[in-house]
Amino acid sequence: MIYAQSSFVYFNYPLRYAIESLGKAGYQAIEIWGGRPHYYHDDLDNELPALLRLLDQYEMTVPNFIPAQFRYPSILCSLNEKVRQDSVKHIKKTIDTALKVKARSISLCPGMALYEDPMEKAWKALKTSLCEILDYTENSSLSILIEPAHRWESNLICTINDCIRMINEIKSPRLGICFDTGHAHLNNENFHEAIALAIQYPLHIHVDDNTGETDSHLIPGKGTINFSLFRDALLSYHYNNCLSVELGFQYTLSPDEAVKESLMFLKNLFG
Repeated sequence: MIYAQSSFVYFNYPLRYAIESLGKAGYQAIEIWGGRPHYYHDDLDNELPALLRLLDQYEMTVPNFIPAQFRYPSILCSLNEKVRQDSVKHIKKTIDTALKVKARSISLCPGMALYEDPMEKAWKALKTSLCEILDYTENSSLSILIEPAHRWESNLICTINDCIRMINEIKSPRLGICFDTGHAHLNNENFHEAIALAIQYPLHIHVDDNTGETDSHLIPGKGTINFSLFRDALLSYHYNNCLSVELGFQYTLSPDEAVKESLMFLKNLFG
């Protein structure tokens, strides 16, 4: 397995600090968060050569790039056409940034249809946005990944089956899935069944834990997820790619120990 960590947990630190800390901790990859103070649009272009040197120094790759999203500044399913178009523009700028750090994919949240919005119209708006984003990246190898959410984040795409419905409607080989263990746990999804479906598409995996009540993004092993079942599912389908830990706000004041503990858990889990 390739072990990664989202830079989001270093929300209070420069991106270069996150790269250095994760490299020293033994991570092989970093999932870069595209919000401020990290790599939002062209904010850090003047630091790009130094950031790329750091990645090379620690032999780290960028398997996935996470845009600033969750309603602000992006609602890809909005029925307000100005908001939808502006959201797509924001994601396009994020894609430009993701390519600068040689990211292999970008993960997108489906968003929430507003109260009284017809679901079929919000679904169509999201589909239109995804198609425009795919068109924008047509000449690249970048995968566009939909991240199935949960009821607090989306009423459009929460399960793997919801995600596959959208993929099948769009029919692009570069459209895939960002599978989150915490979201699957909140949705009561079976790991074997979910992985069996997701493995057929471009796939990136977020690892985090919770108690089944809220999307708390705990250190793996601190909640109630049975990670042995998750491990067995991955091994059953010969997944040997990236596992990216995505920790929550509660670790952002002092992230170093949390990222080390997360890495140790994964190494022990997979031997």
